Amino acid sequence: MKKIYWRPQGTPLFAFVFIALLAIGGLTAVEHFQIVKKTPYYTEKVVASKLALEAMELVKNERLNRGIPIDPQADPAGSGLIGSFVTSVTSEAADLEAKQTTVNPNFSAVVVELLKEAGAKDGDPVAVSFSGSFPALNIAACAAIATLHLKPIIISSASSSQWGANNPDFLWIDMEHFLNSKGIIPFRSIAASMGGKHDRGAELTEKGRQEILQAINSNGLTLIKSATVRENIDHRMGIYFDKTRPKVYLNVGGGRAAVGIRPFKRLLKPGLLFSDLPVGERTDSVIRRFLKEGVPVIHLGEIKELARQYRLPVSPTTMPKIGEGSVYYQKSYNLWLAGATLLAIILGLYVFARSDWGFRMLQASPYKKETGPPEPMI
Repeated sequence: MKKIYWRPQGTPLFAFVFIALLAIGGLTAVEHFQIVKKTPYYTEKVVASKLALEAMELVKNERLNRGIPIDPQADPAGSGLIGSFVTSVTSEAADLEAKQTTVNPNFSAVVVELLKEAGAKDGDPVAVSFSGSFPALNIAACAAIATLHLKPIIISSASSSQWGANNPDFLWIDMEHFLNSKGIIPFRSIAASMGGKHDRGAELTEKGRQEILQAINSNGLTLIKSATVRENIDHRMGIYFDKTRPKVYLNVGGGRAAVGIRPFKRLLKPGLLFSDLPVGERTDSVIRRFLKEGVPVIHLGEIKELARQYRLPVSPTTMPKIGEGSVYYQKSYNLWLAGATLLAIILGLYVFARSDWGFRMLQASPYKKETGPPEPMI
């Protein structure tokens, strides 16, 4: 005995509108009601950022105590970590917005995340290169390293580009020494270079070079001064690998010896790097050598791009609060809600297009005269 099925001759416009509205409403709900979760290492990120904020406040107060004023136009956040347009120890031109963007303790959380992604563990040795051009970012990195209990081997560049730590009375290596003496950062640089052109301060005046040498000596640091950039890189690598093999190399800024010549700089993306780049051997640098050694590299350059990547403000006018940015929280779709929406759409299509339920429901609608009687299906 054959069974007889019934279906409407055509699906009315009302049904299509209803299903479309159901789909749009479901999509809106799925997008709006996302699940917010804390990212991995959330606690360490908050601790590191708080430490960075404390260190930044101390440096600001020390700067004022030394009689070095803060320029409200260049430093609207009043951080004390933005320098001057030009001084005797200024090495090159720079982007003020990039410098202002680094005045954010939440960059410390970014460094924590990158170090963990690189595989750094408690007690691991880490090679570090700091630039006097980004004192705020140096502080953020120090806070992250201290929070994760890593053992850094730090080499700093003493001079600075515009708007960095370019006051000869309070260079980055002075700030670092000050924070170490206060017990905020339990380590500091063991060596320093002039920085600037060829990493020897070639573009500085004799006065500027003497001021930098005096600061390096007064802070008890080893001076890195070689006849060529390659010898400079050799010297740095010798220090880094003197007693151990670093697990990670962390670089702040775009120093010649650390990063390399301009074509290589353009190929470097900010963040974590694992492999060497396909460029000629002439582009020698500390980063290049670490990559060849198979050591992961964290490159903190292209600051504004890095900030946008982690949803941190570009050139903030006030000091950002701890906990801001996607580095702390991540959103994900509610799979149960998405599944329920999909199921509702499928049922709607079945009811109105494949079964007679929809036809019966629409008998009372204005479209019943247009649909006509159901036709048999055998």
